[in-house]
Amino acid sequence: MTQFVLGWEEWLSLPELGLPAILAKVDTGAKTSALHAFAIEPFGSADKPMVRFAIHPDPNDPALEIICSAPLKDRREVTSSNGETELRFVIETTIVMGGRSWPLEITLTDRGGMAYRMLLGRGAISDDMIVSPSQSFQQPELSFDSYHGIPRQKRHRRALRLAVLTREPNNYSTRRMIEAAEARGHTMEVIDTTRCYMNIRGVGGEVHYDGRCLPHYDAVIPRIGASITSYGTAVVRQFESLGTYCLARSDGITMSRDKLHAHQILARNKIGMPTTAFARSPKDSAHVIPLVGGAPLVLKLLESTQGKGVVLAETKKAAESVISAFQGLKADFLVQSFVKEAAGEDIRCLVVGGKVVASMRRKGKPDEFRSNLHQGGTAEPVKISKAEREIAVRAAKVMRLDFAGVDLLRSEDGPKVLEVNSSPGLEGIETMSGKDIAGMVMAHIETQVAPRPPRTKAKPATGDKT
Repeated sequence: MTQFVLGWEEWLSLPELGLPAILAKVDTGAKTSALHAFAIEPFGSADKPMVRFAIHPDPNDPALEIICSAPLKDRREVTSSNGETELRFVIETTIVMGGRSWPLEITLTDRGGMAYRMLLGRGAISDDMIVSPSQSFQQPELSFDSYHGIPRQKRHRRALRLAVLTREPNNYSTRRMIEAAEARGHTMEVIDTTRCYMNIRGVGGEVHYDGRCLPHYDAVIPRIGASITSYGTAVVRQFESLGTYCLARSDGITMSRDKLHAHQILARNKIGMPTTAFARSPKDSAHVIPLVGGAPLVLKLLESTQGKGVVLAETKKAAESVISAFQGLKADFLVQSFVKEAAGEDIRCLVVGGKVVASMRRKGKPDEFRSNLHQGGTAEPVKISKAEREIAVRAAKVMRLDFAGVDLLRSEDGPKVLEVNSSPGLEGIETMSGKDIAGMVMAHIETQVAPRPPRTKAKPATGDKT
């Protein structure tokens, strides 16, 4: 039998997708094959789910854009060579190479930053094929000239279909998100989180609202209130399962809302925070006070927000009284050391896409240790240190939040994280800083769901992901 030899790079075509020429990297280290795709949108009936997507087949010609569609076979978690796991759409189509054709499963992912628009994994290589890693183009070469005659597109920012999940459509933050989206040519739909209901199945799941199946959104902005965290994160998870980019991930919202879980995550990642203790049994309450250095100390309900459910106990006796009251309500709470040198001030750092884009110092009212603006505090501009900037970015990252408000205290031994907020308000920090934070959020969303700039040369990229 004549052996079919492949080099480490080969030309192929995917005729069922309308792609006459694709330059692929052959990588036996990757199990699955992957095709560059953006603007991915599932559609069709539950019995015959489909997926449509766009592709720039030529890395050096972003104006060449092909719209493809195919039956949706599966959704599957794929781990790339750099260890990142991504939930991808899976299609099956026919591959043609060197006069030979065969069916192939392909995962769809944005490879806009890669030199090769397709990765051919070992699952595509049958027993009678040999890969020669030191050679290229062992099969007949094709050319992007095959696309000659297809109209080129003018390079422009693609209009996105966005949704914001909120029960407060008229509050400042929601209105600013809508304004910023529309100013950049996008559409934004406001969805009441509690009125969503879901059709959950392996392939082709749906989110319904007001008697209709919601369309595929390029991105969803969750603004989930603390009172509906459980149901709200379930809705976000459903959007995630459909391949929608969510500005705040469901697991990030869940972690940040549970103060005990959040502090355990921060501690595991060696991020500075006030010394914290937790106990459930009333018999242990007397022992947690010395763990945080004694009074004065701070007691916090696990699901407190905006400074509510946060109490400063000046003495041991006062602490014991508050603990007894919380236990009488069967409420879970934390005990934390009091950072006296903070003097009723904290710093709110707003993190967008791994960068601190604005910060402000919040001061509490006279004789008030809580600095929350909702508790009557005031805000002023502040210049943060390199250490404060780094700890804010790290805190948002370990909480898996692309958009977060990180609250810091300045202590004698460095900055300490008080809280990571998954739905930070914009009014105070935009007013104080004069910055268009909502616009920065939209710019970040564009980088996540719109095509990335192509490389100028079709050479293999270091760390090419599967």
